[in-house]
Amino acid sequence: MGSSERPKKKVHLWKKATVHFLLCFIVGFFTGFAPTNKSSFSLTNNVIPSNGSQEISPPPEKILDRVPEQESGNFDRSMLDESLSMKVHQRPNMGSIEEEGKKVILTKEKDETVTLTPRRLVIIVTPTSDKDELRGVFLRKMANTLALVPPPLLWVVVESQSESDEVSDILRKTNVMYRHLVFKENFTDVEVEMDHQRNVALKHIEYHRLSGIVHFASLYNVYDLSFFEEIRAIEVFGTWPMAFLSANRQRVRIEGPVCDSSEVIGWHLKSLNNSADDATRSPVHISTVGFNSSILWDPERWGRLSSAQHTSQNSIKFVKEEVLEEETKLKGVPHDGCSKVMLWNLHIPKSN
Repeated sequence: MGSSERPKKKVHLWKKATVHFLLCFIVGFFTGFAPTNKSSFSLTNNVIPSNGSQEISPPPEKILDRVPEQESGNFDRSMLDESLSMKVHQRPNMGSIEEEGKKVILTKEKDETVTLTPRRLVIIVTPTSDKDELRGVFLRKMANTLALVPPPLLWVVVESQSESDEVSDILRKTNVMYRHLVFKENFTDVEVEMDHQRNVALKHIEYHRLSGIVHFASLYNVYDLSFFEEIRAIEVFGTWPMAFLSANRQRVRIEGPVCDSSEVIGWHLKSLNNSADDATRSPVHISTVGFNSSILWDPERWGRLSSAQHTSQNSIKFVKEEVLEEETKLKGVPHDGCSKVMLWNLHIPKSN
């Protein structure tokens, strides 16, 4: 009897030890997966999104900003405000601070209305002649001047057809947007040839609807750079004075308008003699006027009932006549008074 009870007691003890060991193991195993506190659970939710996609966890300051939304009033607001103020003082140059950055942007949008006005296109028309020995020099001078003008600007250069590639080579090396036009007609009168070149340029502008302010620039012109910004403000027609300088004469001649503010009240004329030659020529020098190019294809917009340039096929003549006829639409440049000279023409006598 005694010997049979001992094995039964040993088996019973082993069963109790095994059950006790399994219970401890199971409790310890599930205890290891339990979160230690609430904050660690919050961080885990922020790192692993609900949709299962891989995302980068937000920076500490964004988690801190979310605490008021996730918790229901069980936080100290003063501690949160203090922590935000510490972030602002620690990184004053950072523009990505959430709350403070939003306030600055909203204030600017409420108090200031920023309007961006695009610049008008300036179209510079320059006729050239292969008979001019200094053409290459002054083409480069003009290119260097126009390269300093803020865009948009288009330089239209016109010349007679020839075998020389001088003009083309110079234009390719400039930093200016340009169009090179060539004509085949031959002329003996220099003034007639120059007017024809201006007509070629105006027909090109009209055909391609190049909307901007047109200015006829001689290669011998010298500019104040503010001139190009002033003429961008022209609505229909604009005019300004030009000073003529001569290399072998110690004098300066002024041609152009006489203004009261921006209103044209008279003209500085080249000559006061009533000769037949003066009667056939316009008192206005072509380089002292500028105009909105849309008058070439849309005259009704400016109050005209007919388009005279299409019947005469002489756009430059049409422009000169319009300048003299449309006195109410002719404004002085600068607008605060056209007594300021921003354009000079340098006369260099030809070498023998």
